[in-house]
Amino acid sequence: MRNDDGVVTGRVRRTVLPGGLRVITEHIPGVRSASVGVWVGVGSRDETPALHGCSHFLEHLLFKGTSSRSAMDISVALDAVGGEFNAFTAKEYTCFHARVLDDDLPLAVDVLGDMVTDSRLAPEDVEAERDVILDEIAMHDDDPDDVVHNLFAEQAWGDSPLGRPIAGTTSSIEALSRDQVARFYKRHYRPANLVVAAAGNLDHNAVVRLVRTAFGRNGFLNRDETPVVPPHSSRVRRVHPGTSTVMRPFEQVNLVLGVNGFTRHDERRYALGVLNTALGGGTSSRLFQEVREHRGLAYSVYSFGSHHHDAGLVGVAVGCLPHRVDDVLATVRAELAAVAADGITDEELERGKGQLRGGLVLGLEDSGARMSRLGKAELIYDELIPIDEVIARIDAVTADDVRTVARALFTQPEILAVVGPS
Repeated sequence: MRNDDGVVTGRVRRTVLPGGLRVITEHIPGVRSASVGVWVGVGSRDETPALHGCSHFLEHLLFKGTSSRSAMDISVALDAVGGEFNAFTAKEYTCFHARVLDDDLPLAVDVLGDMVTDSRLAPEDVEAERDVILDEIAMHDDDPDDVVHNLFAEQAWGDSPLGRPIAGTTSSIEALSRDQVARFYKRHYRPANLVVAAAGNLDHNAVVRLVRTAFGRNGFLNRDETPVVPPHSSRVRRVHPGTSTVMRPFEQVNLVLGVNGFTRHDERRYALGVLNTALGGGTSSRLFQEVREHRGLAYSVYSFGSHHHDAGLVGVAVGCLPHRVDDVLATVRAELAAVAADGITDEELERGKGQLRGGLVLGLEDSGARMSRLGKAELIYDELIPIDEVIARIDAVTADDVRTVARALFTQPEILAVVGPS
């Protein structure tokens, strides 16, 4: 990504404001909407054990009011113009985003800027939201899919920030104090740690002016503190192979079988994308056809890859009846072994490329998806690859590339997480 102001690629422009806050926009002709997101370079993996769940807790609290807006004012502002408004916390970043009519973009930027720079973090709001988050944790704890994926991450990464659930645990949320959350807010919500990304029917210079005003309150843009650099190792993290089992009175058994994967900067990720699509990315994939269609062993089966700065996982998730577990595992392992030994067919290769190309291009028809692409590129990739180049990289993947990646992945020791009745 360029360090100076100006055009990045095509209709994408970038400006750095005082304090280091970055504004990146993409003009999309022919639409009447605009999406804007504030991307913050902090997530759950940046928390100490004593602060487990703090990033997600703070995400909730920024909706609870500022010195000039109540929580109701914040909600009404976007509802009154039919806008979509939400936020999410990931392991390496947090995002607050809105999608509105193009005429209402100034309102969206103003509300987001107010929330992010001037949150009250009132003690009474902290206590009220604590109960909401405890309910959310309980809800996730009742969802077998959430439970098994959290268990899979814990087995893979152990008692480390990557291995812990993003929302925290009941005990960690109960223990967090208002002062701890406020210090975390002041430490991480700094101009140089923020990216404002916007896409749609917009003008870059106008967006920069809006951001300068909305984020300039109370001297926020004049804060010149050095951005907090996450203490992530430059070495690739290795996983902890093994099996974790949790007994729950669910009707189904949910399992995730996986291995160590690739980091988000690994050039093999394009070949992995094609492999993942052929293996478990749709109804024509090997796993879906073999596990569900041919053998009738499960209703849901899919493969996935997750990528971080210094770590990655590749896995297969399945939900099945308890007496089918052994057959499911045997079938999945056989398919992984087959693709490691022989790769995929030419027909699967072309189908996988087509699925990736179509999903990429169709997904970017939406201004929100365009905005997300900009925000992630600026915040965590430091590179915005043009769509045509991404497609070219997908098209360049060969059957030998896929076979090499499959062999490298699926000959490793496995990680298995199983959740279900005894």
